[in-house]
Amino acid sequence: QVHLVESGGGLVQAGGSLRLSCAASGSILSINAMGWHRQAPGKQRELIATITSGGSTNYADSVKGRFTISRDNAKNTVLLQMSSLRTEDTAVYYCAAEVLTMRATTYGNYWGQGTQVTVSS
Repeated sequence: QVHLVESGGGLVQAGGSLRLSCAASGSILSINAMGWHRQAPGKQRELIATITSGGSTNYADSVKGRFTISRDNAKNTVLLQMSSLRTEDTAVYYCAAEVLTMRATTYGNYWGQGTQVTVSS
């Protein structure tokens, strides 16, 4: 079993900052890519940032230059530093990870439960 738990969401004014954290736990042998997705009301879930085990990152155009993804491989955690927040960043944010567990022979995709981020004007 693998569990991903997000924290750090909340209410912030436009222009402000928030930092999201996601910790993976369980029978983990290895974690490949980790990422953050978000889903706004009435919209499809959107991939916004990814980071490989080696530290290579990619961002959606909508967050590039404002959000920074990082990870601590020793702690199996991934962070999302969000700055210059806009009202359109309001969404439920989910972390995801490609995990190889002790019982598996291939990597599986795991998701957190989501954390709400609300940006007020």
